[in-house]
Amino acid sequence: MKNVFKSLIPALLAVVGSILPASAYTVDTIAVSGPGLGHPMPALVIVPDGEAGARYPSVYLLHGYGGDADNWYGHQPRIGELADEYGMVIVTPGVGNTWYFDATGKPDQQIETFMTQTLVPYIDRNYPTVDSRAKRAVAGLSMGGHGAYRLAARHPQLFGAAGTISGAVDIRPFAERWKIAEILGPREQNPEVWDQATVATMIDRIKAADLALSIDCGADDFFAGVNEQLHRDLLEAGVPHDYTSRPGGHSWKYWNNAVLYQLLFFNEFFNR
Repeated sequence: MKNVFKSLIPALLAVVGSILPASAYTVDTIAVSGPGLGHPMPALVIVPDGEAGARYPSVYLLHGYGGDADNWYGHQPRIGELADEYGMVIVTPGVGNTWYFDATGKPDQQIETFMTQTLVPYIDRNYPTVDSRAKRAVAGLSMGGHGAYRLAARHPQLFGAAGTISGAVDIRPFAERWKIAEILGPREQNPEVWDQATVATMIDRIKAADLALSIDCGADDFFAGVNEQLHRDLLEAGVPHDYTSRPGGHSWKYWNNAVLYQLLFFNEFFNR
């Protein structure tokens, strides 16, 4: 009986191996240097398995305050499986608590310039992506949600779609939080700078950018109010967008679920 059991092991392993899906995608850890940076910026690049010579749309997923390049893949490893399933390159840069701004008076913290003039071209040169706004999207959570909408609105030649998950889409009510004032200056001293910097005042620019847009924020999130207001402002301006509010707060439990819908949204955009 013992020998029979041993002989069954290879057969059982073969059956299990045929049932379980293979992780064919690859994950690269890179560091990219460029003008306006004090040091190279890290990123993960998830590349789907495919035929030689194939090229894919790209999605940039931005982390929130206190996050890093590993956050998305570390918390939601299904991202790799979906990169394979949808056929998309997913890039998760790590830029620290910069709010994705070019910081005034900080020549080594020009993050918007890095994202748009260094990182995107670097990815297109070194990975099998399609260099087209119709095949490039950006999304993020919290701080990254604000960054994603702002980057897409200001650089529509690069991005054709944008998503915000639990996004800080109006930073003005939170002027004392998350060290935003260290980048923009105190709001009471620079109200016009804050008004110009926040996504909430970019409705006309967002409309002109002709973006595929998604907003997703938990009903219990402290950013629920500003997301609801952005939704209403976009409706009033006649800007098409998806808007989702489900029970949930500002947590990875919510974001892990929300990003699955976000990638589906982008896949539909890429294939329309």
